[in-house]
Amino acid sequence: MKILKNLLFSLFIIALASSTAKAQTATGFGLKGGLNYNANGDYFDSVGANAKHPDRNIGYHIGIFGKIGTKLYFKPELVYTSTKSDYNDDSFNMQKLDAPLLIGTKVIGPLSVFGGPSFQYILDTEFDGIAINDVKNDFTVGLNFGIGLNLKKVGIDLRYERGFNDNEATFINTNLGSVENRLDTRPDQLILSLSIIL
Repeated sequence: MKILKNLLFSLFIIALASSTAKAQTATGFGLKGGLNYNANGDYFDSVGANAKHPDRNIGYHIGIFGKIGTKLYFKPELVYTSTKSDYNDDSFNMQKLDAPLLIGTKVIGPLSVFGGPSFQYILDTEFDGIAINDVKNDFTVGLNFGIGLNLKKVGIDLRYERGFNDNEATFINTNLGSVENRLDTRPDQLILSLSIIL
């Protein structure tokens, strides 16, 4: 219920920002979606105490955004993201809400650059069929920066996302005799998005 209240509050803020933006000759409010090329952090098993680096996988995201300004702009977003990372024979799946607060500027013609913090709330995690409930921080802050191409109401952007610090989850591996393992849920992603201003 708390997540739903936070989501509704975020939607209200974005809608308010976009209506204010229209009054100031800004570009408005819209929908976005796309693909994530991602890998989460290292997986440490306490038996060998070695780090297993993840293979990168394709995930997806879908969400809403507001945009205030033209040459210099502020772009708050609210995005649902689903990621998957493979560690040898095991898979780690994560669903989260991302709320990037981006500041951008036009560089040449329709080309722009942007960056800013991204607030992330982990909704669900699962490692090789085991639900992980003991994530150190459900709420974390990361960084987004990238480049965008805007053609009237349609935009395409490519960005890099990185967490500011480790965010470990612990779980018990019963296959190894109830051994506690650690997995870093920190995202490391390349994100390709298509956006449409309504």
